[in-house]
This record gives sequence, structure tokens and C-alpha cells, in this order.
Amino acid sequence: GGRLGKTIAAGCCHSFSADGRCISLLKLLLTNVCVYDCQYCVNRTSNDLPRAMFTPRELADLTIDFYRRNYIEGLFLSSAVVRSPDYTTELMIRTLTLLREDYGFSGYIHAKAIPGADPLLTARLGRLADRLSVNIELPSSKSLALLAPDKKTDAIFQPMAQIKQEILQSKAERQKFRHAPAFAPAGQSTQMIVGASDETDYHILKLSEGMYRKYGLKRVFFSAYVPVTHSPLLPSPLSFRPPLLREHRLYQSDWLLRFYHFQADELLSPDHPTLNPQLDPKCSWAMSHLEYFPVEVNTADYHTLLRVPGIGVVSARRILSARRWRSLDHTALGKLGVVLKRAQYFITC
Repeated sequence: GGRLGKTIAAGCCHSFSADGRCISLLKLLLTNVCVYDCQYCVNRTSNDLPRAMFTPRELADLTIDFYRRNYIEGLFLSSAVVRSPDYTTELMIRTLTLLREDYGFSGYIHAKAIPGADPLLTARLGRLADRLSVNIELPSSKSLALLAPDKKTDAIFQPMAQIKQEILQSKAERQKFRHAPAFAPAGQSTQMIVGASDETDYHILKLSEGMYRKYGLKRVFFSAYVPVTHSPLLPSPLSFRPPLLREHRLYQSDWLLRFYHFQADELLSPDHPTLNPQLDPKCSWAMSHLEYFPVEVNTADYHTLLRVPGIGVVSARRILSARRWRSLDHTALGKLGVVLKRAQYFITC
């Protein structure tokens, strides 16, 4: 319609690198032909819909053409499971091999590792991709058995453990030999669907916290369930609204776990398993623990400052640096990036 920049139809997505850069990725499936019958997925084998499949050469050519036109900076490659996990992984490896070796493509590639594939194939895939991810899909074995009976929890966690070990081994090799091949240098991530099953926010955060510790994940992505298919095992599409606010609160909580040194048990508990929809998790925690406040910004340590609503990682470091030379007041805090409309109720200076 004569407009520019419309991204609703997907295809090109935006992601953020570890150093904060926004990068454009061509995000697509190798195929939507699937042997699994996951109830929540539009591509499940029992769903009657048109099927399509790229050849590795077609996909490599498409990526390079988009890259040369400056549409994208990298590739996000996933796939349904065609024939078997091994066969699907082999097709992905052929695609990435064409990109890396035939075309000399050095851009960012994020590939989805397929649970159940041979560990040797997963290892080869990790040598070609910058990041690997294994989707856990649902937060519990019970929900997975109910809604995705072809997938097993152990089969999902096994490649996660393998990827962690491969990454650690690769880092050790590269410390000894500068030109040793890297394995998934951007780490690994996972994704889970929120709202398709009845797990609580507490359960989801405890699972995320455990995966960060055990598998060294860079990121856990949360995806609010959107009804795209009909099943008696899923919420009714007529009355169901995608839990987008819940997804947002989970992302905020996840940020607190990763960068603010919070623990899941501090934010929620079995007696209070749901995040407050009216307040962000950090402010909700502060309102429930007023005994820690007010915090004196001129003397508090770094970890205490991080607990104050309105003070982030960057502003906390700026406070520590600035107060070495002068005493800080409200005006100075505002210049350092503190959100005073939140922080003013929890601090003294």
C-alpha cells in the first residue's frame, strides 16, 4: 500500500546481539512437513494444510541474495521434523555448509538443534552456527506428554547438556590454539510456550533458573500461546486471549534473574505463584519488602542499589563511580540515568 517498513507478516525479524546491537535476521523454516503431532502447532502431521520444503541450495541462495541487498545481517534457521531428527539435521548442515564454505558467508547464523538427532550431527551443526537453541516447548513433562506425545523431556535436555560441554571444550581449545574452530560462540538458548498448559509463573521461573545454572544458557525466550489450531486439550480459541502481559512480566523477571542477582524464590513462592500484572516484578518485590528501604545511595553497595526500583545496572555503576568524587543529590541521580519517579520512594541521598 505504498508504505515502508511493515514487518507484521514476518520473514525478517529483529534480534539483539550480546553487545546490544540490533540485527536483522531472515527467520524461516526449512520445511513445514512434520512427523510430530504437537497439539499446539499449526504444522502438526494431523493438520490438513499445504506443505512446502526448501532445498539446501535454494535456502542458501535466498539468504545470500537478501544479504547482498542489505535486507538482513544473518539467518535464523529452524525446521519442522521431516522423516526423522537425523535427516532434518543433515539438511540443515548441508544448508549451512553451502553458506559457510561455498559462499564464504561469515554473518550471524542461529540454528535450531533438533532433539533426538545423533550427537555427531549436533556437533557438526554447532561448528557451522553462531548460536544453537533447543526448544523445551512446554514447562513440564506432564504437559509435554499431553500436548506433544512424540517429544520427551530427556531428549530435549540431552542436546542442551551436549552443547554446553562442546562450548566449554571449544573455549579451552581456542585458548591453546588461536585458530581452533569455534563451537556456537554466541552460546545456546531455548524457548517455551506460556499459556497453553496450566503451569504457574513460579514453576516457569524455577525451571528457567535451573536451566541457566545447569546448561549455561544465554537466554530463555517466552512465547505467549496464540490459538492457531483446534484441540480439546488446548484453551478454547473463542474465549482465550494470548497472555501477552504475562509474557512481558516473565521477561522482566528473567532479566532480574540474569542481571540483578535475584532468585526465583525471592520473586514468587508456592503460596504466591503468580506475577503481579499491575506492577513490574522488581517494584512488586520492593513493595513486599519495605524493611530493606530506604536505601542511602551515597553509601549502599552495588547489589543493594540493584534492588531499588528505578535503578538499573548501568545507573548503579554510574552511582558507584560518581560518588567517589562528590555527594549525590536528586538532581545528580537524574543525570546519572536513575528513574526518579520510581526510585524516589525507596532512597535517601
